[in-house]
Amino acid sequence: MERILGTYFVNGQTIEYSITGKEGTPILVMHGGHSNCYEEFGYKPLVKSGFMLITPSRAGYGKTSKEIGENLSKASDYYVKLLDYLKIDKVHLLAISAGGPSGLYFATRYPERVKTLTLQSAVTKEWLTPEDKIYKAAQILFRPAMEKATWKLASSLSNIFPEFMFKQMIPSFSNLSYKEIKNSVLAKDIDEIQRMSKRQRSGYGFLIDLSQTKEITSKNLQAISSPTLIMHSEYDGSVPLEHAYYADQQIRDSELCILDTWGHLIWLGRESDKVNERLVKFLNKFTL
Repeated sequence: MERILGTYFVNGQTIEYSITGKEGTPILVMHGGHSNCYEEFGYKPLVKSGFMLITPSRAGYGKTSKEIGENLSKASDYYVKLLDYLKIDKVHLLAISAGGPSGLYFATRYPERVKTLTLQSAVTKEWLTPEDKIYKAAQILFRPAMEKATWKLASSLSNIFPEFMFKQMIPSFSNLSYKEIKNSVLAKDIDEIQRMSKRQRSGYGFLIDLSQTKEITSKNLQAISSPTLIMHSEYDGSVPLEHAYYADQQIRDSELCILDTWGHLIWLGRESDKVNERLVKFLNKFTL
């Protein structure tokens, strides 16, 4: 998969980005937590279907300045500056997991730049709070001084014990046990998780994500005017299914697609082909 990497400097800030697919209808990707412009999940089917994916490393991730993540409004302004720099007028907007708030706010603030909005396993309201155990753990494991070591350890263990680490990660991604999902898991899923562990970093980004989920309100979702596809696994163990139902209730022109994939990573497993087919069908419906 050919990927062009770039950095855009504006107002003293840096936005790191990638472009995957030389030509085609542009999709602006708001990647999930612990990710960056090197994200890969779900990209190949979209490129093969004639789409070009523009993926900025969101605020605090990769080489992108953490300062643009002061709030979702400021971040949206910088993402639209990137589109202007790339001479791209309108995009399909794809928001994934912890990138959900960034996508929702962008669609609200710049509706004239958005053809469609797709939410995949997305956070759509306040998510982890300071009272949650996972939130407290994240403040330790994924703070800037610690996150590099955290991901280096995860990657090393995944290289040495790939199947063991896959099984250990299942509770983070699925409400089902490994015994319940093993018939849905493909052999390549373990390889994909291993690759994911190698490319993931948190930087300042994940803590910024945690602080920004409370910025999204029902008014933001109700103001979205673009056709919206909401894709969420019934067994998501990272972002509760209620986030998908909530978005569907608030966004007036939305389609809810509850998936039978084994968990949060909807691009993996035996049902993943249906995920890709459903998304491409939706995008083509609104692609001129």
